[in-house]
Amino acid sequence: MVTPSPDAYVVGVGALPVGNYGDRLEHELIVDAFLAAVEDAGVDKEQIDALVFSHPRIYTDQRYFGTFIAGYLELPVGDILMEVLGNGMTGALAFDTAVERVTTGQARVAVAMGVSRELHIPTPQHMEFTMRTVGDVDFHAPFGVTPIAWYAMNATRYLADFGVGHETLAAVAVKNRRHASLNPLAQYRKLITVQDVLDARPIVRPLSLLDVPPRSDGAAAVVVASPEVAKALGRDQVGVVGRGFHHEGVHQVAAVPESFVEFESAKVASAKAFQSAGITPDDVDLAEVYAPCSIVEVILSESVGFFPSGQGAHAAAAGETSLGGRIPIATSGGCLSRGHPPMATPLYQVVELVEQLHGQCGDRQVAGAEVAITASELGDYNSTLVHVLRRF
Repeated sequence: MVTPSPDAYVVGVGALPVGNYGDRLEHELIVDAFLAAVEDAGVDKEQIDALVFSHPRIYTDQRYFGTFIAGYLELPVGDILMEVLGNGMTGALAFDTAVERVTTGQARVAVAMGVSRELHIPTPQHMEFTMRTVGDVDFHAPFGVTPIAWYAMNATRYLADFGVGHETLAAVAVKNRRHASLNPLAQYRKLITVQDVLDARPIVRPLSLLDVPPRSDGAAAVVVASPEVAKALGRDQVGVVGRGFHHEGVHQVAAVPESFVEFESAKVASAKAFQSAGITPDDVDLAEVYAPCSIVEVILSESVGFFPSGQGAHAAAAGETSLGGRIPIATSGGCLSRGHPPMATPLYQVVELVEQLHGQCGDRQVAGAEVAITASELGDYNSTLVHVLRRF
């Protein structure tokens, strides 16, 4: 395995525990995450050249959110201040943009950050604002199709095609809750069993309540720096050594029939990322993935090349994706148990990987972790963004 010398390093991370923050406002949450990340990095305020924000939810009261935060922090920036938006990929795009600003030499230090405040909005309003109209508003929305329903179609086809029972799929939720029980940032930490998953009330069959993510509040920030700045900090760092992206030219559910048991965009994006990093899937020590449902983690684990088609659920049930297994996935607890503040979720994935690569995860530490990937999606995985991180 020969990886390139990084042009950008993750030098600091900060995140709030995922949960319910009641009346606390978005700017209060994101500033706490930002300050924690900058303190972790050890950089000075004057070194920060770029701020890249996940665009907040549409029910966030504050407009011009990024410039408001810069003013709140009294933080001038000389390169760029911007907000990015890409549905579930939003936090990953913020990170990607921060990395790009540094690798192109436009910024010495760039900070990517995001916040989601979800739980102050009633569930029906949340559904109308953020779920029902992400598909085709003329074709999908009138029939009640939502992202969880799309993933239920994936699950139905996968279970049927490969003869997999719900009890095997349920192992993903059980594993993620076990990982979350060891993560102080996780929203849900009480252990569950396969039977708990099977007995939970159905959401969209065959997916039950414990197969799908909760609503969550949270905020996270990641500090990216040039090699010169990283070296001056005088400690081991995590480099960004690979990147891959692919969009299929499909919006959610394709007009032309396609496979429900693989994610083409993930196959292409991960192959690009592995090639640019000079690695193969076998070189990866752990992965954090944007998997809103148990079936998504299974199909994604196959699409990026960790397991053959139809074997991902069995591998999870056999412990291969658990701590101590061949390729631990979602050591943070993932969307299902760490929680899922959507605009910040991909940044939480980076936070987990950086802490793992620094050996800071205590009882959930992956022994000898050196190479990790994070993968994020843009709705039904018709678009995927993958980053490869390595400890130096």
